[in-house]
Amino acid sequence: MPEMPDATSPPAVSRREGFCLWLTGLPAAGKTTIAQGLLAKLKQRGWGAELLDGDEVRQGLSADLGFDRRSREAHARRVAYVAKLLARHETIPIVALISPYRASRAAARDTIGRFVEVYVATPLEVCMARDPKGLYRKALAGEIHEMTGVDDPYEPPEAPEIQVDAGRLSSTECVDFVVRELERGGWFAREPGPQD
Repeated sequence: MPEMPDATSPPAVSRREGFCLWLTGLPAAGKTTIAQGLLAKLKQRGWGAELLDGDEVRQGLSADLGFDRRSREAHARRVAYVAKLLARHETIPIVALISPYRASRAAARDTIGRFVEVYVATPLEVCMARDPKGLYRKALAGEIHEMTGVDDPYEPPEAPEIQVDAGRLSSTECVDFVVRELERGGWFAREPGPQD
């Protein structure tokens, strides 16, 4: 007589590990646009993904914070904590956050674990020419202070997993480049499927 399966044991579930895509770069570098493209591309491939855009998350999680160094570090810590929870549940959090300080990004890496730093390395002059929110213009006129790239430093990553120049490439080319680099790095070694 064939052995009956134990009804109390759940079936084996094949799990995949989530990981965080952390996009950093100057204001107006193209982080959010690239992140939105990555979100769509990952969902097309069947991955659970969520976008944590710095400006939107700030309104919900960090409305009590300013833009001084301590506040920016606290904001990055909060975003990293949310990203860690998402990644733990087989989701790819896509963070689009200036996160200007190397120490903050290193702390985020330590908090999250599976972490891909994507440096959107758009030159400052290109970002200033874009200036969709008029922030560079206001900072140069002295109307706002602690503006990253003007009177507050941006510390570029020294060894990011991925570096892309959104000043030279279109947003679509940037998204495709990041996806190819993720594939090359083995981050999609196990694609999700209907059996999951």
